[in-house]
Amino acid sequence: MTAEAEEETAAHVPVVIVGAGPVGVTAALLLARRGVRTVVLERHHDVYPLPRAVAADDEVRRILQAAGVGEEFAAIARPARGLRLLDARHRVMAEFPRATQGAHGFPQTSMFDQPELERVLRDALARRPECDLRTGVEVVGVGVGMDVGPGVGVGVGQDSSGPVRLTFRRDGVEKHLWADAVLGCDGAGSLTRDAVGAGWQDLRFEERWTVVDVRTSVPVRCWEGVDQVCDPDRPATFMRIGEDRYRWEFRLRDEPEPEPDHERLDERLHERLRELIAPWVDLPYGADFEVVRQAEYTFRARIADRWRRGRIFLLGDAAHLTPPFIGQGLGAGMRDAHNLTWKLARVLQQGADERLLETYESERAPHARHAIRLAVAMGWAMTGGQDGAAALRRGVLGAAFRIPGLTAAAARDLSPALAAGPLVRRRALRRARWGGRGLVGGICPQPWVTVDGRRVRLDELLGDSFAVLTAAPLSPSLRAVADGLGARTVQVTGLDDDGRLSAWLRAGRADAVLLRPDRVVMDEVPSGADDFTDTAGWASLLHSTRKPLPAQRTIDTSLLRSATR
Repeated sequence: MTAEAEEETAAHVPVVIVGAGPVGVTAALLLARRGVRTVVLERHHDVYPLPRAVAADDEVRRILQAAGVGEEFAAIARPARGLRLLDARHRVMAEFPRATQGAHGFPQTSMFDQPELERVLRDALARRPECDLRTGVEVVGVGVGMDVGPGVGVGVGQDSSGPVRLTFRRDGVEKHLWADAVLGCDGAGSLTRDAVGAGWQDLRFEERWTVVDVRTSVPVRCWEGVDQVCDPDRPATFMRIGEDRYRWEFRLRDEPEPEPDHERLDERLHERLRELIAPWVDLPYGADFEVVRQAEYTFRARIADRWRRGRIFLLGDAAHLTPPFIGQGLGAGMRDAHNLTWKLARVLQQGADERLLETYESERAPHARHAIRLAVAMGWAMTGGQDGAAALRRGVLGAAFRIPGLTAAAARDLSPALAAGPLVRRRALRRARWGGRGLVGGICPQPWVTVDGRRVRLDELLGDSFAVLTAAPLSPSLRAVADGLGARTVQVTGLDDDGRLSAWLRAGRADAVLLRPDRVVMDEVPSGADDFTDTAGWASLLHSTRKPLPAQRTIDTSLLRSATR
C-alpha cells in the first residue's frame, strides 16, 4: 500500500489518549460514561509494578466515583489521619488533621498502592466497549493535518479544531490514527507537550530525594498519618501505605550518595537505612524487612506555558510537575481529567462552542500553579533553606501554626474555588448587594441522601450532566434554563441529608445553584432573586447545535421514591 493510500484508510476515532497511567485511563472512563469512544495508546505492555503515587484526597475519590470505580478503590484504600510537621528531634510543630469523611463524602486523605489503583482502572476500562487500550505502542508524531513528522506538532498559526493525526509504532510497524482530539497524558517527558509547542515555566524548586518502599511485620511507630520532618540537615517524609507497607523519603545531600548495591542489600540496610529509619522502627538484624523499591528522584516545580493547541491537550505530569509534600501530584492530574472531559464531550457530541475548550487551561493552570506553590512552601518549611536564617524561619513557622484556626485554613486551601471566568460567573452586583463571592467556583458538597429507600451519595442521584439544586420553587425562567441544559433539578429539602445542602445554600446566601458536570458551582440564584446572576455570559458556550439534550425531570421529596441512580 502506498503512503497516500494508507493515509486515506487510516482509522478515525473521536479521542486518542496518549498514556495509560491513572490520569489517562480515568479520562477514558469519564468520556466513556458520556458515550465518547477513545483509543488509549501506551508504550508499556503492562502496569508498572512498583509503587509511585500513594495518596488521594476526598475530591480525587469523588472523581474516581464519577469514573465508576469508587467502590473498587475503597477496597484498596486506607484512610489516613492527616499530616504532622516534626522538628529535627521529631517533636510536633504543627498538625493538619484530616476527617474520616470530608465534604466530598470520603476520607479527606486515603493511602493506596498505585499498581493496585491502575489494575482497578484498567479492569474498568476493559468493561467499557467505548474504550480501546493498545499497549506496546510508541507514539512518534502528533499534529494537525500533514504536519506530523516524528516529534513534530502543530506549526505556528495552525491552532485548529480540525482532526489530529498521530503516528505510532507497534511491533516495528509504523501506523497512523486520525482523532478529533488528543489528550497527552504521557508524563514529564511528554512528546505531546513538544507537539503543542509548550515549554516549562520553572517555579524554583529542585531537590534530590531517595524514596524507599518497604514491607515488614516489625512494629513501626506510626500515627496513621504522614510525618514531615523539618530538618535542614536531613528532611524526611514517612507514611503508612497499607497493612504492612510503609514509605520513607529522605533528601539527598549535595555530595554524591553511593548507588545502591542490591547484592549487598542486607549490609546496606544495617549500615545506612537502619540508621535513617531508627526514629520510627527498631530493626533487629535478620528482621522481616523487605525493600520493595528504592529509587532516587529529583523533585521539581514546573508548569507548562501552554496546555493546548487546537484539539491537542496536556494533562497530568505533561502539564505540571510538583514536589510531593502535600500529596497533590496525582490529584492535580485527576482534576485535569475531570475538568476537560465533560467539556470535550459536549463539543464533540452536541456541537457546543469551541470556546468552551479554552476554559480548560484558564481554569486548571492557575489551580495547578497554586497547588505547586503550596507544595514548594511546604518543602521550604521542611528544609528551611541552607542559610543562617533557617532556624529562625522554622521557629516562626512553629509559632505560626499554633495560631487557632490556621492549620484548618491551610488544609482548606489545598483546593480553592476556581477564579472567575466564562464558566464561573461572579459579578460585582453579587458582592455589593449580598456580600462575599458566594458559592460560585467552589465544589458542591456530597452528602448521603435517600433515594428509593436506599442511601446513596448525592452524585449518584444527579447523574453525569448539569444539575440544579434549589431550596425554593423554580421560576419559569429557571426551569427553561434547566430544560435547555438537560439538567436534573433537585429540591434539597427532604433529602434526608441532615440538612447539609440546605445549610450550605443558606451559608452561601443562595436559593439555588447550577452545578456543572464536574460539580463546580457555575452560577447561583442569590437569596431573594429569581434568576441566575449571568445566564447570558455562559449560555452561548454551552449551546448545542446537535442532539438536543432531553430535559431531566425535577426531583423533589414526592418523587424521590421513583428516582433512579
